[in-house]
Amino acid sequence: MLTVVSTEEMQWCDKAAIRTYGIPGLLLMENAGRGSAECLEERFGPTREKTILILCGKGNNGGDGFVVARHLLNKGAKVIVLLLASPRDIKGDAKTNLLILQRLQKSHPEQLWIKPFSQRVLRRLPPIHCAVDAIFGTGFSGKVKGIAGKGIAWLNDRRFPVIALDIPSGVHGTTGVVENIAVSATLTTTFGLIKTGLLCNEGHDRAGDVVLIDIGLPPVVVHAHALRKKMVVAEDVQRLLPRRSSTLHKYSAGKVLLLAGSRGYTGAPALAASAALRSGAGAVLLGTPESVYPILARKLTEQIVLPLPSTTDGTLSLSALDKILGKIAWADVVALGPGLSLNAETQTLLKEIISRTGGKLVVDADALSTLVSLGWAKIRKLKAAIIVTPHAGEASRLLGISPKQIERDRVEVARRGAREGGVTFVLKGAPTVTGSPDGMTYINSTGNPGMATVGTGDVLCGLIAGMWAQGMDQHSAAFTGVYLHGLAGDLAATKLGVRSLVARDILDFLPAAILMTEQGAGV
Repeated sequence: MLTVVSTEEMQWCDKAAIRTYGIPGLLLMENAGRGSAECLEERFGPTREKTILILCGKGNNGGDGFVVARHLLNKGAKVIVLLLASPRDIKGDAKTNLLILQRLQKSHPEQLWIKPFSQRVLRRLPPIHCAVDAIFGTGFSGKVKGIAGKGIAWLNDRRFPVIALDIPSGVHGTTGVVENIAVSATLTTTFGLIKTGLLCNEGHDRAGDVVLIDIGLPPVVVHAHALRKKMVVAEDVQRLLPRRSSTLHKYSAGKVLLLAGSRGYTGAPALAASAALRSGAGAVLLGTPESVYPILARKLTEQIVLPLPSTTDGTLSLSALDKILGKIAWADVVALGPGLSLNAETQTLLKEIISRTGGKLVVDADALSTLVSLGWAKIRKLKAAIIVTPHAGEASRLLGISPKQIERDRVEVARRGAREGGVTFVLKGAPTVTGSPDGMTYINSTGNPGMATVGTGDVLCGLIAGMWAQGMDQHSAAFTGVYLHGLAGDLAATKLGVRSLVARDILDFLPAAILMTEQGAGV
């Protein structure tokens, strides 16, 4: 898995490399700049005799930009460096690289320009092939002010490609939040480790394509135990997918009991039950109110549909409890929630099920309201092993914090929810983040905006339940289900487009997503 870090964690990594292992900061800066210059040519073609514009701030990000300028100069490019700070304010390693560049300017006056950023200079610029954003970097927070804001606004109005160094200037390195303005990059070369700000909020959209540059951090730093955030990629899921024995039969391949549906809500249980079966589970039993049983019996062919006593509102009745408890004993995993409703009697039923069950529970949708009524602090005392799958609104009610706070720092919220509840906490959204009670968080790398549509969460619920029923450990089943769910959405989007995507499309492309991952061809 790829390690992902916050701003503070990246600063710790840099300090550990420099102070503990004696790697000069100047060398780390050199590796960052050289790698970015090479990446620029790989992406946009040879730079010889092309004009490259580099906007540099006063910090180490500006220093990275000075190194890029030197390497592009060596490649035969015409380089224009615009300073958004006084040279007097540039210190340390960045100052060292600026002095090198200033000496080179004397030998290459026609090929290298170093000038202060101003409207007058901008008006006299020749045609630009591409630009490099080296204004702020990962350590920036707050609002962009002064000349930096003018530089970013000017850059965003241009048509040429923009390469951001480490993170687009104006993006918060940890949260991805943009307070007022930020660079919209075509490509971001990020250094050493991936920053959470490149994966979350506006940072994800501003970064463009992200390329990780090896700057020479030692493995003991990159894989330090203190770094508890990982990005899930295809190789991780391929390694974890359950292998199917030749002696397998339907009841040893994983049994899922799904309690779902109510009058007016039959799509949710159908999607969830179908996803559980498509995941590879051998048998899926859908327990649903007898009021909607005829509809679901017609919708579903391979799943077993079990009619259960219903209330006058067409929801699961408390009188179904004994029958449900008997089926729970049969199942490897029980999934609760899709389309069940907030009917008071049904919620009482769910409370009894959750309180009494000692097995494996996936709790989604309306069943999350039952956890709210039980009290989040009491959840860790329950006998069951639990995976919860809330979106931001549901997580808000579970944890007592606003949806805005949740969206601002999704990774930390997933970690907090898992730790406080003693559960696997799957915070759905962009990106979906899976937290475990030991502090590990798993950030998903698949999915697209077309998946923001009704029913996709029901598919995910069934998929995670099916994976867990096949013998995967609790946390792996969660983030594996999330990855495959997103990949199926991506495959669907390539065929159907983002705008018209519906939950059924994700279900239809799920077999292709699983096969692609098994064959090592996942994205």
